[in-house]
Amino acid sequence: DRKTSEMGVTIETTKDGDGKNFPKKGDQLKMHYTGTLKSDGSKFDSSRDKGKVFQFVIGVGAVIKGWDEGVIQMSLGQRAVLNITSDYGYGSEGAAGVIPPNADLVFDVELLGINNLSAGGGGGGGGCTLL
Repeated sequence: DRKTSEMGVTIETTKDGDGKNFPKKGDQLKMHYTGTLKSDGSKFDSSRDKGKVFQFVIGVGAVIKGWDEGVIQMSLGQRAVLNITSDYGYGSEGAAGVIPPNADLVFDVELLGINNLSAGGGGGGGGCTLL
């Protein structure tokens, strides 16, 4: 189950999401991720290791382009591997001394929440909607 966008990111699903709730530009997302260098598999960052969910707004340039283009194709609860080319990652600059220039990246990501929806929470019917 591989999805390729015309962009510099490919998505390989490792756990299916709900197939109906997809993020839209401007949505607040909650994710878990582990980032590794494609070249040697060395880990440079992980929200799982920190025990803290990563929150960001999708589609507004708050994260690398590979995330903006890749995560928006995922549904709630989905876990996937994003293979991101350097031009959709940190490019010729690299990052923070941990990601070398022109490095291709691999992220194991899981979409845990979209705005007020949480994975595994059923999502539909009953309950209150916060406006």
